[in-house]
Amino acid sequence: MSNGIAYPVFRTRDSALALAMARRMVAFGVQPCSEVSVEAEISSLPEVQRMRTALPEAWFTSWTAPQDAEDDVLDLARSVPAGELPDDLAAAEEYLPLTVSMPDQPVGSVEDHFTAVVGPHPAAIRWSALMWPAAPERDLYGEGKHAEVTLLLNCDSIALDAPAETHLVLVHVRRRNRDGYEDRFAQWLAERIGQQVVGPPQDGG
Repeated sequence: MSNGIAYPVFRTRDSALALAMARRMVAFGVQPCSEVSVEAEISSLPEVQRMRTALPEAWFTSWTAPQDAEDDVLDLARSVPAGELPDDLAAAEEYLPLTVSMPDQPVGSVEDHFTAVVGPHPAAIRWSALMWPAAPERDLYGEGKHAEVTLLLNCDSIALDAPAETHLVLVHVRRRNRDGYEDRFAQWLAERIGQQVVGPPQDGG
């Protein structure tokens, strides 16, 4: 069993530029099996309704809703598809914020629209099942395990709990012995897109 670790490699106030830079990193390791997932934390009912309309294939979840909701109660603990959300969400207000998500989508299918509609909310676009190539001249091995890229929108934390006025691109690698290998691998990957590691790593899941 192994864990991932994510290194920030680019920060900007321009969401379109952040998405473009993240895509450059993704293109370096994308595979036919690669996928993309998106999620955002929505803290008001009007915004939940707006996102329901903007993302009709999304799912909505509350991490504070009761796990044993009755059949006639909106069961946000188990995730609800956008099409099943009622027009009157007053009963859900005590369970805000809600997470809106679209997991495991084809690469290139949702990123532009999600970036355009997410507004000021903390959000993440995460590309998975990538493959980082080897760099023998730097004593780096090819890596598919935990090879991912995350774009954080309006946020500095993968947990979406640190709102920011900037957007952050992170590259994920497999955590090894913390003997410097992860740092060197992340720096080498950042250099492939003309960037460098710009801050401390985060737990990459």
